[in-house]
Amino acid sequence: MYAGPVQDLIDELGRLPGIGPKSAQRIAFHLLKLPAQDAVRLSRAIDEMKARITFCSRCFNVSEGDECELCADPRRDTHVVCVVEEPKDIVAVERTGEYHGRYHVLQGAISPIEGVGPDQLKVRELVARLEPEGITEVILCTNPNIEGEATAMYLARLLRPLGLAVTRIASGLPVGGDLEYADELTLGRALEGRRRLE
Repeated sequence: MYAGPVQDLIDELGRLPGIGPKSAQRIAFHLLKLPAQDAVRLSRAIDEMKARITFCSRCFNVSEGDECELCADPRRDTHVVCVVEEPKDIVAVERTGEYHGRYHVLQGAISPIEGVGPDQLKVRELVARLEPEGITEVILCTNPNIEGEATAMYLARLLRPLGLAVTRIASGLPVGGDLEYADELTLGRALEGRRRLE
């Protein structure tokens, strides 16, 4: 439809998650209008990321070396591991300032519709870490959606027989939310996870 290089860029952008055909077209034409040095800077940033960044050999977080900064930090609690779906989830947990253990990134969630089962995730690698690292608690911090719940249930069934404390993050109503706008599942979870006020 467009000149070869433009159409190639639109096609490549359209392969990115969350970018549909219209967005890919809009981004491509935005890049076309940019001064050459801005487009080169973007290209260089992508090249640099691909050349220097890999996944941590222990937890599968993004890393510039063999181990990420969090795994290499001796101040972190080595007996607790928080299991998340993606590296970006670590950033969300770290922002709370409430967690000081280590992490394990599954690199996705169980999704039969997309053909993703436990074998496509970093589950074996998680199990392999438990005994050598002396892990006593696994916190399942997957997303509160169908895929995240299925993943958490699978991991809980797999890990409980190993004698570990397997916990799941609480889910419920956001601060500042109104009950009338909460869906039944969220409100039900909030009731399940209620705690005694001291």
